[in-house]
Amino acid sequence: MKRLAFYTLLIALLSAVGLTATQNAQAQGTLTGGNWQGEYFNDAAFSPPAAFARVDNAIQFTFGAASPSNGVTTLPTDNFSIRWTGTQPITTGGTYQFTAVSEDDVQVEVNGIVIIAFANVDVAAPTVRTGLASLNVGSASIRVSFKALTGNASINFFYQLTGGGLVTTVPGVIFTSTTTFTPTRTPLPFIPAGAITATVIRASVLNTRDAPSTGGRKLGQILRGETYAILGRDADARWFLLQLGGYQAWAYGYYLFVNGNEFTPPITSPFGTLGVPPGVVDTGVVAQSQATLTLRDVPSVAGNQIGRVTWGGFLPVIGKTADG
Repeated sequence: MKRLAFYTLLIALLSAVGLTATQNAQAQGTLTGGNWQGEYFNDAAFSPPAAFARVDNAIQFTFGAASPSNGVTTLPTDNFSIRWTGTQPITTGGTYQFTAVSEDDVQVEVNGIVIIAFANVDVAAPTVRTGLASLNVGSASIRVSFKALTGNASINFFYQLTGGGLVTTVPGVIFTSTTTFTPTRTPLPFIPAGAITATVIRASVLNTRDAPSTGGRKLGQILRGETYAILGRDADARWFLLQLGGYQAWAYGYYLFVNGNEFTPPITSPFGTLGVPPGVVDTGVVAQSQATLTLRDVPSVAGNQIGRVTWGGFLPVIGKTADG
């Protein structure tokens, strides 16, 4: 009921001045971004594979007590998660304030830096959280990760160049000051008896990725001296798929000590951690982009654009045209 009251008031205020939510954001100098690549997950931990993916024009959703659906697949009403990523144009350099009004938890990363961290709290009403980032003219890589826990769920994300006008707020909603969160380390995952393991020895902090390549998306970090079970490897035993805390990710073998023959773990599909869409056979073939690519609904440059792939991104190859 609190969420309904909040958005009823918001709609009433916008209607009074004859503006839609998008027009109001533009009038106040706020930006919502566009062409967000949304990944929708069946739990609150972003566990791959995604239930479905789609392109969203803005991160402005009121799910209430329901859940997202693409018309074929519907997420659970509680405990689901969504990750949006996008490369957004920055036409004016300076300090930007990023704002997330959400029920429940949210994290925002700009150019790989967390500026709004997960609070790990199940809130009972839309909560405003902000973070700051200094950006140059060009483009910014933005990732918004949203966890819906129990009860109602909603998310509204936007950003604004500071000094470019005051942010208009709804009466009774207070913008919180930017908070710096100290990351905490969770216990290392269980290692089965007799498992081949890898220990970080040649790096203080080692990135883990969703594909066996430095072009893969960074999923997390592991520290020197930590040991994890190896689930698989690439054909050359240069990259290893590790069982981390609640997810799997690849790590480069140069930085690891393997307690046995590195060719013992099975060869694993390089697309294994990226999430093949439901109902699609994993062919084991992966393509890596060498430029920013446009995805289209038919195999022709005349097709409608349905998404984009950034440089270095990975995609599963599930079919091809007769001429390749």
